[in-house]
Amino acid sequence: MNLYDLMQRRVTESGPIRVGVIGAGKFASMFLTQAAGQPEFHVVGVAELDPARAEAALERTGWDAARFGRIGLDEARRTGRTAVLADSADLIASPHVEVVLEVTGNPLAGTRHALSAIEHGKHIIMVNVEADCMVGPILKEKADAAGVVYSMAYGDQPALIAEMVDWCRTVGYDVVAAGKGTKYLPEYEDSTPETVWQYYGLSEEQALAGGMNPQMFNSFIDGTKSAIEMAAVANATGLVPDPDGLRFPPVGVDDLPHRLIPQRLGGELPRSGTVEVVSSLHRDGGQIERDLRWGVYVTFKARTAYAAACFSEYGVITDASGEYASLYRPYHMIGMELGVSIASAVLRGEATGAPRAFIGDVISIAKRDLVPGDVLDGEGGFTVRGALTSAERSLDARCLPMGLAHGATVVRPVAKGTPVGWDDVSLPAETVAVEVRRELESRARDARSAANA
Repeated sequence: MNLYDLMQRRVTESGPIRVGVIGAGKFASMFLTQAAGQPEFHVVGVAELDPARAEAALERTGWDAARFGRIGLDEARRTGRTAVLADSADLIASPHVEVVLEVTGNPLAGTRHALSAIEHGKHIIMVNVEADCMVGPILKEKADAAGVVYSMAYGDQPALIAEMVDWCRTVGYDVVAAGKGTKYLPEYEDSTPETVWQYYGLSEEQALAGGMNPQMFNSFIDGTKSAIEMAAVANATGLVPDPDGLRFPPVGVDDLPHRLIPQRLGGELPRSGTVEVVSSLHRDGGQIERDLRWGVYVTFKARTAYAAACFSEYGVITDASGEYASLYRPYHMIGMELGVSIASAVLRGEATGAPRAFIGDVISIAKRDLVPGDVLDGEGGFTVRGALTSAERSLDARCLPMGLAHGATVVRPVAKGTPVGWDDVSLPAETVAVEVRRELESRARDARSAANA
Protein backbone atom coordinates (compact mmCIF):
# COMPACT_ATOMS: atom_id res chain seq x y z
CA MET A 1 0.00 0.00 0.00
CA ASN A 2 3.02 2.29 -0.06
CA LEU A 3 3.90 1.90 -3.73
CA TYR A 4 3.26 5.54 -4.54
CA ASP A 5 5.50 6.62 -1.66
CA LEU A 6 8.25 4.38 -3.02
CA MET A 7 7.86 6.02 -6.42
CA GLN A 8 8.27 9.49 -4.89
CA ARG A 9 11.35 8.40 -2.98
CA ARG A 10 12.80 6.90 -6.15
CA VAL A 11 12.38 10.20 -8.05
CA THR A 12 14.02 12.14 -5.23
CA GLU A 13 16.95 9.78 -4.85
CA SER A 14 17.75 8.71 -8.42
CA GLY A 15 15.20 10.09 -10.85
CA PRO A 16 12.21 8.51 -12.57
CA ILE A 17 11.87 4.85 -13.51
CA ARG A 18 13.26 4.42 -17.02
CA VAL A 19 10.85 2.56 -19.28
CA GLY A 20 11.11 1.14 -22.78
CA VAL A 21 7.90 0.33 -24.68
CA ILE A 22 7.71 -2.16 -27.58
CA GLY A 23 4.53 -1.73 -29.58
CA ALA A 24 2.23 1.27 -29.93
CA GLY A 25 -1.26 -0.20 -30.11
CA LYS A 26 -4.26 0.24 -27.82
CA PHE A 27 -2.75 -1.18 -24.63
CA ALA A 28 0.44 0.84 -25.01
CA SER A 29 -1.58 3.97 -25.78
CA MET A 30 -3.53 3.55 -22.56
CA PHE A 31 -0.27 3.40 -20.61
CA LEU A 32 1.19 6.34 -22.50
CA THR A 33 -1.76 8.61 -21.72
CA GLN A 34 -1.15 8.02 -18.00
CA ALA A 35 2.62 8.31 -18.25
CA ALA A 36 2.22 11.67 -20.00
CA GLY A 37 1.37 13.18 -16.62
CA GLN A 38 3.49 10.99 -14.33
CA PRO A 39 6.96 12.39 -13.58
CA GLU A 40 7.71 9.12 -11.81
CA PHE A 41 8.22 7.48 -15.23
CA HIS A 42 10.55 8.44 -18.04
CA VAL A 43 9.50 6.66 -21.21
CA VAL A 44 12.98 6.57 -22.73
CA GLY A 45 11.80 5.08 -26.01
CA VAL A 46 8.90 3.60 -27.92
CA ALA A 47 9.85 0.98 -30.53
CA GLU A 48 7.38 0.34 -33.33
CA LEU A 49 7.98 -1.22 -36.76
CA ASP A 50 6.21 1.82 -38.17
CA PRO A 51 7.61 4.78 -36.19
CA ALA A 52 4.87 7.03 -37.55
CA ARG A 53 2.35 4.85 -35.72
CA ALA A 54 4.20 5.41 -32.44
CA GLU A 55 4.32 9.16 -33.07
CA ALA A 56 0.59 9.18 -33.75
CA ALA A 57 -0.04 7.24 -30.53
CA LEU A 58 1.99 9.70 -28.47
CA GLU A 59 0.26 12.69 -30.02
CA ARG A 60 -3.17 11.11 -29.61
CA THR A 61 -2.60 10.28 -25.95
CA GLY A 62 -1.68 13.77 -24.81
CA TRP A 63 2.05 14.11 -25.43
CA ASP A 64 3.31 17.51 -26.53
CA ALA A 65 5.26 17.25 -29.80
CA ALA A 66 8.35 18.70 -28.12
CA ARG A 67 8.53 15.71 -25.76
CA PHE A 68 9.26 13.03 -28.36
CA GLY A 69 10.89 12.49 -31.71
CA ARG A 70 13.18 10.33 -33.82
CA ILE A 71 16.19 10.99 -31.67
CA GLY A 72 18.88 8.75 -30.22
CA LEU A 73 18.40 6.99 -26.91
CA ASP A 74 21.40 8.81 -25.42
CA GLU A 75 19.76 12.12 -26.24
CA ALA A 76 16.46 10.89 -24.85
CA ARG A 77 18.10 10.03 -21.55
CA ARG A 78 20.01 13.31 -21.39
CA THR A 79 17.05 15.55 -22.22
CA GLY A 80 14.19 13.61 -20.65
CA ARG A 81 12.47 13.24 -24.01
CA THR A 82 11.17 10.04 -25.61
CA ALA A 83 12.89 8.45 -28.59
CA VAL A 84 10.71 6.96 -31.31
CA LEU A 85 12.50 4.16 -33.16
CA ALA A 86 11.90 1.14 -35.35
CA ASP A 87 14.47 -1.25 -33.86
CA SER A 88 13.34 -2.89 -30.62
CA ALA A 89 16.78 -4.49 -30.23
CA ASP A 90 18.35 -1.07 -29.75
CA LEU A 91 15.78 -0.19 -27.11
CA ILE A 92 16.27 -3.44 -25.21
CA ALA A 93 20.06 -3.15 -25.28
CA SER A 94 20.13 0.47 -24.13
CA PRO A 95 21.74 1.05 -20.72
CA HIS A 96 19.21 3.83 -20.21
CA VAL A 97 16.26 1.41 -20.00
CA GLU A 98 15.64 -0.63 -16.85
CA VAL A 99 12.21 -2.13 -17.54
CA VAL A 100 10.74 -3.24 -20.88
CA LEU A 101 7.03 -3.36 -21.68
CA GLU A 102 6.30 -6.02 -24.33
CA VAL A 103 3.02 -4.87 -25.86
CA THR A 104 3.08 -6.30 -29.38
CA GLY A 105 0.53 -9.11 -28.95
CA ASN A 106 2.61 -11.27 -31.29
CA PRO A 107 3.65 -14.49 -29.49
CA LEU A 108 6.72 -15.07 -31.69
CA ALA A 109 8.04 -11.51 -31.38
CA GLY A 110 7.08 -11.42 -27.71
CA THR A 111 9.12 -14.50 -26.88
CA ARG A 112 12.12 -13.07 -28.69
CA HIS A 113 11.82 -9.71 -26.98
CA ALA A 114 11.43 -11.24 -23.54
CA LEU A 115 14.48 -13.45 -23.94
CA SER A 116 16.54 -10.50 -25.14
CA ALA A 117 15.37 -8.27 -22.29
CA ILE A 118 16.28 -10.94 -19.76
CA GLU A 119 19.67 -11.42 -21.39
CA HIS A 120 20.32 -7.67 -21.10
CA GLY A 121 19.33 -7.59 -17.43
CA LYS A 122 16.01 -5.76 -17.86
CA HIS A 123 12.80 -6.38 -16.00
CA ILE A 124 10.11 -7.47 -18.46
CA ILE A 125 6.40 -6.66 -18.12
CA MET A 126 4.73 -9.21 -20.39
CA VAL A 127 1.57 -7.55 -21.64
CA ASN A 128 1.81 -10.15 -24.42
CA VAL A 129 -0.42 -12.83 -22.84
CA GLU A 130 -0.29 -14.77 -26.11
CA ALA A 131 3.41 -15.46 -25.55
CA ASP A 132 3.07 -15.88 -21.79
CA CYS A 133 0.49 -18.68 -21.99
CA MET A 134 2.59 -20.46 -24.62
CA VAL A 135 6.09 -20.35 -23.07
CA GLY A 136 5.79 -18.28 -19.89
CA PRO A 137 7.13 -20.84 -17.39
CA ILE A 138 10.44 -21.02 -19.28
CA LEU A 139 10.69 -17.23 -19.55
CA LYS A 140 10.00 -16.85 -15.82
CA GLU A 141 12.69 -19.40 -15.00
CA LYS A 142 15.24 -17.58 -17.14
CA ALA A 143 14.32 -14.24 -15.57
CA ASP A 144 14.76 -15.67 -12.08
CA ALA A 145 18.18 -17.01 -13.01
CA ALA A 146 19.18 -13.60 -14.37
CA GLY A 147 17.95 -11.78 -11.27
CA VAL A 148 15.26 -9.76 -13.05
CA VAL A 149 11.48 -9.68 -12.74
CA TYR A 150 9.18 -11.31 -15.28
CA SER A 151 5.66 -10.07 -14.67
CA MET A 152 2.12 -10.20 -15.95
CA ALA A 153 0.60 -6.79 -16.68
CA TYR A 154 -1.50 -5.21 -13.96
CA GLY A 155 -4.70 -3.79 -15.42
CA ASP A 156 -5.09 -6.72 -17.78
CA GLN A 157 -7.52 -9.28 -16.42
CA PRO A 158 -5.09 -12.19 -15.74
CA ALA A 159 -3.00 -10.16 -13.29
CA LEU A 160 -6.09 -8.79 -11.54
CA ILE A 161 -7.49 -12.31 -11.19
CA ALA A 162 -4.17 -13.58 -9.85
CA GLU A 163 -4.23 -10.76 -7.29
CA MET A 164 -7.70 -11.78 -6.10
CA VAL A 165 -6.62 -15.41 -5.81
CA ASP A 166 -3.59 -14.32 -3.78
CA TRP A 167 -5.85 -12.27 -1.51
CA CYS A 168 -8.08 -15.29 -0.86
CA ARG A 169 -5.19 -17.52 0.03
CA THR A 170 -3.47 -14.90 2.15
CA VAL A 171 -6.53 -14.32 4.35
CA GLY A 172 -7.34 -18.02 4.61
CA TYR A 173 -10.12 -18.91 2.16
CA ASP A 174 -10.14 -21.89 -0.18
CA VAL A 175 -10.28 -20.73 -3.80
CA VAL A 176 -13.11 -22.44 -5.66
CA ALA A 177 -13.00 -20.63 -8.99
CA ALA A 178 -11.54 -17.50 -10.52
CA GLY A 179 -11.98 -15.82 -13.85
CA LYS A 180 -13.61 -13.01 -15.75
CA GLY A 181 -16.68 -12.05 -17.74
CA THR A 182 -17.14 -11.71 -21.48
CA LYS A 183 -19.82 -11.54 -24.16
CA TYR A 184 -20.38 -15.10 -25.39
CA LEU A 185 -22.85 -17.27 -27.25
CA PRO A 186 -22.01 -20.72 -28.68
CA GLU A 187 -22.37 -19.51 -32.28
CA TYR A 188 -19.61 -16.98 -31.70
CA GLU A 189 -17.04 -19.79 -31.85
CA ASP A 190 -17.38 -19.88 -35.64
CA SER A 191 -17.08 -16.12 -36.00
CA THR A 192 -14.57 -14.72 -38.50
CA PRO A 193 -13.32 -11.20 -39.23
CA GLU A 194 -16.27 -10.93 -41.66
CA THR A 195 -18.90 -11.56 -38.97
CA VAL A 196 -17.28 -10.06 -35.89
CA TRP A 197 -18.97 -6.66 -35.87
CA GLN A 198 -22.52 -8.01 -35.93
CA TYR A 199 -21.68 -10.08 -32.85
CA TYR A 200 -19.67 -7.33 -31.18
CA GLY A 201 -22.51 -4.84 -31.60
CA LEU A 202 -20.93 -2.36 -34.03
CA SER A 203 -21.44 -1.51 -37.66
CA GLU A 204 -18.54 -1.93 -40.07
CA GLU A 205 -18.56 1.85 -40.51
CA GLN A 206 -18.22 2.44 -36.77
CA ALA A 207 -15.40 -0.09 -36.51
CA LEU A 208 -13.57 1.43 -39.46
CA ALA A 209 -13.92 4.94 -38.05
CA GLY A 210 -12.47 3.70 -34.76
CA GLY A 211 -9.50 2.06 -36.44
CA MET A 212 -10.49 -1.32 -34.99
CA ASN A 213 -8.79 -4.44 -36.32
CA PRO A 214 -11.50 -7.06 -37.10
CA GLN A 215 -9.21 -10.06 -36.61
CA MET A 216 -7.97 -8.83 -33.25
CA PHE A 217 -11.47 -8.09 -32.00
CA ASN A 218 -12.71 -11.40 -33.35
CA SER A 219 -10.33 -13.18 -30.98
CA PHE A 220 -12.41 -11.73 -28.12
CA ILE A 221 -15.65 -12.90 -29.71
CA ASP A 222 -14.70 -16.45 -30.77
CA GLY A 223 -13.38 -17.38 -27.31
CA THR A 224 -9.68 -17.41 -28.16
CA LYS A 225 -8.74 -14.48 -25.94
CA SER A 226 -10.68 -15.93 -23.00
CA ALA A 227 -8.80 -19.20 -23.40
CA ILE A 228 -5.46 -17.39 -23.55
CA GLU A 229 -6.16 -15.36 -20.44
CA MET A 230 -7.46 -18.30 -18.42
CA ALA A 231 -4.44 -20.41 -19.35
CA ALA A 232 -2.24 -17.60 -18.06
CA VAL A 233 -4.25 -17.47 -14.83
CA ALA A 234 -4.00 -21.24 -14.39
CA ASN A 235 -0.25 -21.20 -14.88
CA ALA A 236 0.16 -18.29 -12.46
CA THR A 237 -2.10 -19.55 -9.67
CA GLY A 238 -2.08 -23.34 -9.90
CA LEU A 239 -5.83 -23.46 -10.56
CA VAL A 240 -6.52 -26.35 -12.91
CA PRO A 241 -8.69 -25.83 -16.02
CA ASP A 242 -11.17 -28.47 -17.00
CA PRO A 243 -9.72 -30.60 -19.82
CA ASP A 244 -12.91 -30.01 -21.81
CA GLY A 245 -12.37 -26.26 -21.70
CA LEU A 246 -14.43 -23.25 -20.74
CA ARG A 247 -18.22 -23.49 -20.43
CA PHE A 248 -19.04 -19.75 -20.41
CA PRO A 249 -22.09 -20.12 -18.12
CA PRO A 250 -24.44 -17.09 -18.18
CA VAL A 251 -24.01 -15.64 -14.69
CA GLY A 252 -24.52 -12.20 -13.14
CA VAL A 253 -22.50 -10.89 -10.23
CA ASP A 254 -25.14 -11.65 -7.59
CA ASP A 255 -25.27 -15.28 -8.71
CA LEU A 256 -21.51 -15.93 -8.60
CA PRO A 257 -21.53 -17.72 -5.20
CA HIS A 258 -24.58 -19.75 -6.26
CA ARG A 259 -23.37 -20.80 -9.70
CA LEU A 260 -19.55 -20.77 -9.60
CA ILE A 261 -19.37 -23.65 -7.15
CA PRO A 262 -19.12 -27.44 -7.71
CA GLN A 263 -21.91 -29.24 -9.55
CA ARG A 264 -22.50 -31.53 -6.58
CA LEU A 265 -23.68 -28.42 -4.71
CA GLY A 266 -25.90 -27.22 -7.53
CA GLY A 267 -23.30 -25.11 -9.29
CA GLU A 268 -21.68 -25.09 -12.71
CA LEU A 269 -18.20 -26.39 -11.94
CA PRO A 270 -17.06 -29.98 -12.51
CA ARG A 271 -14.45 -29.45 -9.79
CA SER A 272 -13.25 -26.96 -7.23
CA GLY A 273 -10.02 -25.00 -7.71
CA THR A 274 -10.49 -24.10 -11.36
CA VAL A 275 -10.87 -21.21 -13.81
CA GLU A 276 -14.03 -20.23 -15.65
CA VAL A 277 -15.35 -17.36 -17.78
CA VAL A 278 -18.94 -16.21 -17.34
CA SER A 279 -21.06 -14.84 -20.17
CA SER A 280 -22.93 -11.53 -20.06
CA LEU A 281 -25.66 -13.04 -22.26
CA HIS A 282 -28.29 -15.68 -21.64
CA ARG A 283 -28.17 -18.47 -24.22
CA ASP A 284 -31.19 -16.93 -25.96
CA GLY A 285 -29.16 -13.75 -26.46
CA GLY A 286 -30.87 -11.75 -23.73
CA GLN A 287 -28.75 -9.46 -21.57
CA ILE A 288 -27.98 -10.65 -18.05
CA GLU A 289 -28.85 -8.21 -15.29
CA ARG A 290 -25.73 -6.96 -13.49
CA ASP A 291 -23.39 -8.79 -15.83
CA LEU A 292 -19.61 -9.00 -15.45
CA ARG A 293 -18.62 -8.45 -19.08
CA TRP A 294 -15.69 -6.15 -18.25
CA GLY A 295 -14.77 -7.50 -14.83
CA VAL A 296 -13.10 -10.28 -12.86
CA TYR A 297 -14.14 -12.44 -9.93
CA VAL A 298 -13.08 -15.07 -7.43
CA THR A 299 -15.34 -17.52 -5.60
CA PHE A 300 -14.12 -18.92 -2.30
CA LYS A 301 -15.13 -21.14 0.62
CA ALA A 302 -14.95 -20.50 4.34
CA ARG A 303 -12.85 -23.06 6.19
CA THR A 304 -14.78 -22.96 9.48
CA ALA A 305 -18.39 -22.62 10.58
CA TYR A 306 -17.44 -19.44 12.42
CA ALA A 307 -16.02 -17.88 9.23
CA ALA A 308 -19.23 -18.79 7.38
CA ALA A 309 -21.26 -17.16 10.16
CA CYS A 310 -19.16 -14.02 9.73
CA PHE A 311 -20.19 -13.89 6.06
CA SER A 312 -23.81 -13.64 7.18
CA GLU A 313 -23.09 -11.11 9.91
CA TYR A 314 -21.40 -8.71 7.51
CA GLY A 315 -23.85 -8.96 4.64
CA VAL A 316 -21.77 -11.14 2.31
CA ILE A 317 -23.85 -12.79 -0.42
CA THR A 318 -23.38 -16.56 -0.21
CA ASP A 319 -24.80 -19.78 -1.61
CA ALA A 320 -27.57 -21.62 0.25
CA SER A 321 -25.08 -23.33 2.57
CA GLY A 322 -23.61 -20.02 3.68
CA GLU A 323 -20.08 -21.34 3.08
CA TYR A 324 -19.36 -20.05 -0.44
CA ALA A 325 -18.92 -16.38 -1.28
CA SER A 326 -17.54 -14.29 -4.13
CA LEU A 327 -15.65 -11.08 -4.64
CA TYR A 328 -15.66 -9.26 -7.95
CA ARG A 329 -14.33 -6.17 -9.62
CA PRO A 330 -16.69 -4.76 -12.27
CA TYR A 331 -14.06 -3.13 -14.50
CA HIS A 332 -10.46 -3.38 -15.56
CA MET A 333 -8.63 -0.42 -17.03
CA ILE A 334 -6.04 -2.19 -19.17
CA GLY A 335 -2.89 -0.18 -19.82
CA MET A 336 -3.96 2.70 -17.61
CA GLU A 337 -3.11 0.51 -14.60
CA LEU A 338 0.22 -0.73 -15.93
CA GLY A 339 2.22 1.58 -13.65
CA VAL A 340 1.54 -0.83 -10.79
CA SER A 341 3.52 -3.59 -12.54
CA ILE A 342 6.36 -1.25 -13.48
CA ALA A 343 6.77 0.14 -9.99
CA SER A 344 6.40 -3.27 -8.35
CA ALA A 345 9.10 -4.80 -10.54
CA VAL A 346 11.63 -1.98 -10.22
CA LEU A 347 11.04 -0.84 -6.63
CA ARG A 348 10.03 -4.07 -4.91
CA GLY A 349 11.50 -6.72 -7.15
CA GLU A 350 8.04 -8.30 -7.31
CA ALA A 351 5.83 -9.44 -10.16
CA THR A 352 2.12 -8.66 -10.36
CA GLY A 353 1.53 -12.28 -11.26
CA ALA A 354 3.84 -14.71 -13.05
CA PRO A 355 3.64 -18.31 -14.29
CA ARG A 356 4.65 -20.93 -11.77
CA ALA A 357 4.08 -24.07 -13.84
CA PHE A 358 2.67 -25.44 -17.09
CA ILE A 359 -0.90 -26.21 -16.03
CA GLY A 360 -3.21 -24.81 -18.70
CA ASP A 361 -2.75 -24.57 -22.45
CA VAL A 362 -4.48 -23.00 -25.45
CA ILE A 363 -4.85 -25.38 -28.38
CA SER A 364 -5.89 -24.71 -31.98
CA ILE A 365 -9.38 -25.89 -33.00
CA ALA A 366 -10.42 -25.97 -36.68
CA LYS A 367 -13.23 -23.52 -37.49
CA ARG A 368 -13.94 -25.36 -40.73
CA ASP A 369 -12.76 -28.52 -42.43
CA LEU A 370 -9.08 -27.94 -43.17
CA VAL A 371 -7.34 -29.59 -46.11
CA PRO A 372 -3.69 -29.91 -47.10
CA GLY A 373 -2.40 -26.64 -48.46
CA ASP A 374 -4.55 -24.44 -46.22
CA VAL A 375 -2.53 -21.83 -44.33
CA LEU A 376 -3.62 -21.09 -40.78
CA ASP A 377 -4.20 -17.43 -40.02
CA GLY A 378 -3.92 -17.57 -36.23
CA GLU A 379 -5.78 -15.83 -33.45
CA GLY A 380 -9.13 -14.34 -34.44
CA GLY A 381 -8.91 -15.50 -38.05
CA PHE A 382 -10.90 -17.64 -40.46
CA THR A 383 -9.26 -21.04 -39.91
CA VAL A 384 -8.80 -21.78 -36.20
CA ARG A 385 -9.84 -20.63 -32.75
CA GLY A 386 -8.12 -21.13 -29.43
CA ALA A 387 -9.59 -23.39 -26.75
CA LEU A 388 -8.50 -23.90 -23.17
CA THR A 389 -7.50 -27.34 -21.94
CA SER A 390 -5.18 -28.85 -19.36
CA ALA A 391 -1.51 -29.02 -20.22
CA GLU A 392 -1.73 -32.77 -19.67
CA ARG A 393 -4.39 -33.27 -22.33
CA SER A 394 -2.61 -30.95 -24.74
CA LEU A 395 0.61 -32.94 -24.41
CA ASP A 396 -1.12 -36.31 -24.70
CA ALA A 397 -2.85 -35.30 -27.94
CA ARG A 398 0.18 -33.41 -29.33
CA CYS A 399 -2.00 -30.36 -29.92
CA LEU A 400 -0.62 -27.34 -31.75
CA PRO A 401 -0.51 -24.34 -29.39
CA MET A 402 -2.53 -21.41 -30.65
CA GLY A 403 0.51 -19.15 -30.52
CA LEU A 404 2.14 -21.12 -33.35
CA ALA A 405 -0.92 -21.36 -35.60
CA HIS A 406 -0.24 -18.27 -37.67
CA GLY A 407 1.36 -19.15 -41.01
CA ALA A 408 1.43 -22.91 -40.46
CA THR A 409 0.53 -24.94 -43.56
CA VAL A 410 -1.90 -27.86 -43.19
CA VAL A 411 -0.43 -31.18 -44.38
CA ARG A 412 -3.19 -33.55 -43.20
CA PRO A 413 -6.98 -33.08 -43.19
CA VAL A 414 -8.46 -31.76 -39.95
CA ALA A 415 -12.22 -31.89 -39.39
CA LYS A 416 -14.09 -28.84 -38.18
CA GLY A 417 -14.32 -28.67 -34.40
CA THR A 418 -11.32 -30.92 -33.76
CA PRO A 419 -7.84 -29.99 -32.50
CA VAL A 420 -5.02 -29.30 -34.92
CA GLY A 421 -1.93 -31.29 -34.00
CA TRP A 422 1.79 -30.72 -34.45
CA ASP A 423 1.77 -33.49 -37.03
CA ASP A 424 -1.07 -31.89 -39.02
CA VAL A 425 0.94 -28.84 -40.07
CA SER A 426 4.28 -27.65 -41.35
CA LEU A 427 5.54 -24.59 -39.50
CA PRO A 428 6.87 -21.69 -41.56
CA ALA A 429 10.14 -21.55 -39.59
CA GLU A 430 11.91 -23.00 -36.57
CA THR A 431 11.82 -19.74 -34.60
CA VAL A 432 13.13 -19.20 -31.09
CA ALA A 433 9.52 -19.34 -29.88
CA VAL A 434 9.13 -22.81 -31.38
CA GLU A 435 12.40 -23.85 -29.76
CA VAL A 436 11.31 -22.61 -26.32
CA ARG A 437 7.89 -24.23 -26.69
CA ARG A 438 9.48 -27.57 -27.56
CA GLU A 439 11.66 -27.20 -24.46
CA LEU A 440 8.60 -26.56 -22.29
CA GLU A 441 6.78 -29.61 -23.64
CA SER A 442 9.87 -31.82 -23.30
CA ARG A 443 10.35 -30.80 -19.68
CA ALA A 444 6.68 -31.41 -18.90
CA ARG A 445 6.83 -34.90 -20.38
CA ASP A 446 10.04 -35.69 -18.49
CA ALA A 447 8.45 -34.50 -15.23
CA ARG A 448 5.43 -36.72 -15.78
CA SER A 449 7.63 -39.71 -16.55
CA ALA A 450 9.65 -39.13 -13.41
CA ALA A 451 6.50 -38.80 -11.29
CA ASN A 452 5.13 -42.05 -12.69
CA ALA A 453 8.36 -43.98 -12.35
